[in-house]
Amino acid sequence: MIHRDHPRLSIKRQCELASIARSSFYYERKGESAENLHLMRLIDRQFLDTPWYGSRQMARYLRRRDCSVGRKRVQRLMRKMGLMPIYQAPRTTQPHPDHRVYPYLLRNLRIDRPNQVWSADITYIPMQRGFLYLVAIMDWSTRAVLAWRLSNTMHPDFCVEALQEALSRYGKPEIFNTDQGAQFTSDDFTRILKDAGVRISMDGKGRWTDNVFIERLWRSLKYECVYLREFETGFEAERQIGNWMKYYNEARPHSAFADDKTPLEVYTERMAA
Repeated sequence: MIHRDHPRLSIKRQCELASIARSSFYYERKGESAENLHLMRLIDRQFLDTPWYGSRQMARYLRRRDCSVGRKRVQRLMRKMGLMPIYQAPRTTQPHPDHRVYPYLLRNLRIDRPNQVWSADITYIPMQRGFLYLVAIMDWSTRAVLAWRLSNTMHPDFCVEALQEALSRYGKPEIFNTDQGAQFTSDDFTRILKDAGVRISMDGKGRWTDNVFIERLWRSLKYECVYLREFETGFEAERQIGNWMKYYNEARPHSAFADDKTPLEVYTERMAA
């Protein structure tokens, strides 16, 4: 899809035309051992079912599956994957000590129309020889996924690209809600929202439930797509996840809506009303 020696188009421009983050093009194998990657896949799958498991409980779970592993090793792997148990902290990414944290704006707010509140979250995508990170931006009232990007690093660029795409395709929300992860508190990310006149809201401690809609998206994506394939390359992951996102938005009836409507159908109908 992307040609290093294209006579007219740079790699950057080719990635823009293909809606692929440049970091995905430069995806390389991570430095974790095959054993650690296997443990990370087991941790990721179990964490979807028991998001309250900390490193101690996860280590016990792995030992019961005949994995010889200690708590500190599990703690390091969970930190690298961006997994934080809900009883300790409601964040999937680590906050940056020098970034501004914005107040939480959704308390007692009735959310019943598209483009009222958008939210974003990041998850870990296991690969055969490494892992990637996936960000998605969702319209809260309709559950429609407005944009997404893959990356092999946690640098804010892939989150910024997803945000720019969502704004260009769907307008802007009144409020944008995230956790306090460094990708979302970065100047590059928040500046775009402020320039667009969007109010920024960030979950506080104990507000993990505000990510529940995207957490359900992650669970469906992983069980219906990711775990069935074990992607070998970033391009394969990009293509298969893209197919599933299209299916989720346009063909998969959502249990939150009557008449077996899909998220994008609900979004389009409510915007036209």
